[in-house]
Amino acid sequence: MKTLLWLMLLLLGLLGVALPAVYLHAASKLPQLETEFDLEKQLRHSIEGERMSMQAGTYERNRRPVDYRRPEFSRLPKDLVALYIAQHGCPTFFQTPREDGPKWAWRLFSVLTFGVEPPGDGACERMLAMRLASALGIAGGVEQAVAAHRIHGFLQKDQLIAYDLSSVYFDRGIVGVEDAAWKLFGRELDALQLAELAEFSLSLPPHFLYADSVVCRNASLIRQNRDILLADLAAYELITQERARNAMAQPVSCQR
Repeated sequence: MKTLLWLMLLLLGLLGVALPAVYLHAASKLPQLETEFDLEKQLRHSIEGERMSMQAGTYERNRRPVDYRRPEFSRLPKDLVALYIAQHGCPTFFQTPREDGPKWAWRLFSVLTFGVEPPGDGACERMLAMRLASALGIAGGVEQAVAAHRIHGFLQKDQLIAYDLSSVYFDRGIVGVEDAAWKLFGRELDALQLAELAEFSLSLPPHFLYADSVVCRNASLIRQNRDILLADLAAYELITQERARNAMAQPVSCQR
């Protein structure tokens, strides 16, 4: 019994030395990522470069701006946010407190070491932070986890969603939900109705059906999946049953 206890204490001691060393080594490989300004600056550089590469040498009337605006949660349609968090299994995302401290640290360690995601809405916080790390071009499990930890440290829940949706890559030159909405519907994101937002959300993670939506491929399947999302949203009480039924009655946008 004493031997087992000493082994456990030795293991804890080794972890206490090894984990900080691993963290510091991974952190040394990351770009500067201490504040929201650092994140915004790096996303602006990559996204504006991506948009300009698409427009270079081409002429297009009513060309979309290449400027990357600081994401603001208040500009996002509430129904789109509800659809997005519900699809990722976190319909109570804004009803639970932000995950911090030992619970957050254990989540990162558990997923990285054992591949096990602890329950709770912190799973979506981790997913959003990891997606932002990936959007910065940060690869590798440890490096991404460290970057996600830093991003999570200075962004609140609503900011995580706003920055993530502003940096989703859809296609060459099409980055962020505003670009994609214009490409798919020919209108600004805030002008879309509930049925269109549900259809549009199929282009987002975890579905990634943008390529199908842009050419109206498998329109019947798109409608079927759209209606499933609407039914789920009503079941979670994020919209009323009446709004869900009215949206389901609408045709798929590319068939109008």
